[in-house]
Amino acid sequence: MSIIVHPDDITKAKVVNMILNKKTEEALKNLSQFYKVIPPEIIVGTIKGRRKTVYAVYVQRENKIYCINSDIFYNPFIILHEFYHHIRTKGGIHRGSEKHANMYAKSFIESYKKIIDQITTQKQQ
Repeated sequence: MSIIVHPDDITKAKVVNMILNKKTEEALKNLSQFYKVIPPEIIVGTIKGRRKTVYAVYVQRENKIYCINSDIFYNPFIILHEFYHHIRTKGGIHRGSEKHANMYAKSFIESYKKIIDQITTQKQQ
């Protein structure tokens, strides 16, 4: 079993911030550099059979993340969840469970909140 090394809290917070500020492709490019994988293409669109069942999906054979609409394109949790599947497949490992993809995305959101709290506390002092 291979263990995925995660970025530090500041890097995670920056990635979430980029996605929230509509720089999703840049965020995925930076994360892909960290993991030494080719970045996935990310597009607004759907794939047959998944149009109404999911917000986003990673298609390994196409190296693409499909987002159902532009709101999802800028949703850090969903984007990072799908990116987890990307790094798992590019690392030659099984694509990973939904539970692990959720935990991966959640760790980024928690790091973002932690850094924002630290900044807010510093400004109040």
